[in-house]
Amino acid sequence: MKYSVKITGAFLLLFVLSVFGATAYSQGSKIETIQIKTSAMCKQCKDRIENGMAYEKGVKDVVLDVETKVVTIRYNTKSTTPEILRKKISRLGYDADEVPCDKAAYDKLPPCCKKDAPKH
Repeated sequence: MKYSVKITGAFLLLFVLSVFGATAYSQGSKIETIQIKTSAMCKQCKDRIENGMAYEKGVKDVVLDVETKVVTIRYNTKSTTPEILRKKISRLGYDADEVPCDKAAYDKLPPCCKKDAPKH
């Protein structure tokens, strides 16, 4: 009987500490939304950008509107910055606001994804 009280008490203490620890950790982070103008051209661009950004550290969700060429990203400010997000889009082969596309990545894009591609 003594062991069950000690074990239960230990689990309760561990639970309380983990809840307070998680609360303290999350208080320093903040979720923000940014919109970045890209040079995306088509559905393949949309898939490439959304998939490429989905696993970027701190990114919560990504949606590219192909019509406006604007990608909307919700991200954790403690894990990433707008500058890092723009550079990541650039490394995928697309312009990101004032950050030009990475030339090597751009050269690997399919023809329909390039800025000088004919309109669909």
